[in-house]
Amino acid sequence: MRNVELLMPAGNLEKLKYAVKYGADAVYLGVVDFSLRAMRKGEIITLENLKRAVDLAHELGAKAYMTLNIFAFNSDIKHLEGYMEIIKDANPDAILVSDFGILRLLRKYMPDTEIHVSTQTNILNYECVKFWQDMGATRVVLARELSIPEIAEIKRQVPDMEVECFIHGSQCVSFSGRCLLSDYFTNGERKANSGNCSQPCRWSYKLVEETRPGQYYEINQDERGSHILSPKDLCLVKHLKDMIDAGVDSFKVEGRTKSLYYVSAVAKTYRNAIDEILKNPDADMEKYFIELKKVGNRGYTTGFALGDNNCDSYSYDISKGLAGADFLFEFHDKKVDFESGDNLYFVKVKNKVLLGDEVEIITPSEQFITKITGIIDEKGEVQDLANTNADVYLKFEKEPVEFDVAIARTVGVKEHVS
Repeated sequence: MRNVELLMPAGNLEKLKYAVKYGADAVYLGVVDFSLRAMRKGEIITLENLKRAVDLAHELGAKAYMTLNIFAFNSDIKHLEGYMEIIKDANPDAILVSDFGILRLLRKYMPDTEIHVSTQTNILNYECVKFWQDMGATRVVLARELSIPEIAEIKRQVPDMEVECFIHGSQCVSFSGRCLLSDYFTNGERKANSGNCSQPCRWSYKLVEETRPGQYYEINQDERGSHILSPKDLCLVKHLKDMIDAGVDSFKVEGRTKSLYYVSAVAKTYRNAIDEILKNPDADMEKYFIELKKVGNRGYTTGFALGDNNCDSYSYDISKGLAGADFLFEFHDKKVDFESGDNLYFVKVKNKVLLGDEVEIITPSEQFITKITGIIDEKGEVQDLANTNADVYLKFEKEPVEFDVAIARTVGVKEHVS
């Protein structure tokens, strides 16, 4: 079987590093104002450090695609044109677009840069793909509304165009992400297609009769109200072979606003799954599906991929993704305890841990269960527990080799994840 690309989100510089270390062939990244995700945490990627982000991806052996896929108003075009030299100097491997005006600017200032066409353009048929090919694009991100046979037909009709498809992550209730709910409910302050969606599709709704203000009625038998607008998350790991056979060139994971743990664990899972299916097309993907239950999700669906999208594709009982395993801590440094000679690992605690707890540690090349045998705070005092957000030193029965990018989580899968 042929090689395919695993494309992971890079919400900030730290996540970019972890995404590539854990198996991404390429990352996609955006800057505030010009992409469809507005980041708030970590070392956010801006126009000032864009070149450093692209260079970091290249140093780690991956490609970097920049997202300029907003629907642009006049003010956006004027703003963007003033930064074209900075973007050109950053030299991303490709730029993702959905707006014809932005495409025209790129052709003017960066004629040699590859163009990838965003899923926001609702690409559903091979004639549309041919159109974008005529416009100079080298890749299209197909709409999530297509089935695998429809993807295969597009690839047969336009074999020399790269095809990118979403394989995992959150979905919008709208058609290919073209949603105005956030704009409406926030009076235009948080525009979905300008990177600042408030996700009203995840909110809980109740019914109010206009002559009875303040009296709220349930739409269904659910104390949280109705979540009929909230789709489950996409997960197509069990259908990798069919999608590779259909001609998909790049598998895309959604999640630039997701956690470092999410990016790392999902990248590792899909990296291993892709590598195994390329060696053995008949490999069972169930173990990888179980791994993906350990990261935040609203329940999983295959969406439109199998041609049977229905009411089971919606999450009626939860609006926030629940993980089957809790992210416990990330590793930052290591030193030797001079009294005992043991290695001490400096970690940032994300969820409380106790002395003697069993934890699962994952790195790009490792995954094992071990026990915490020591907790020492920054003052050098021995502790029985480490609370959330604490910075402490830990000892383990078994230690990670690649500790600099290691993360830890709880053992097993919680039953609340479907």
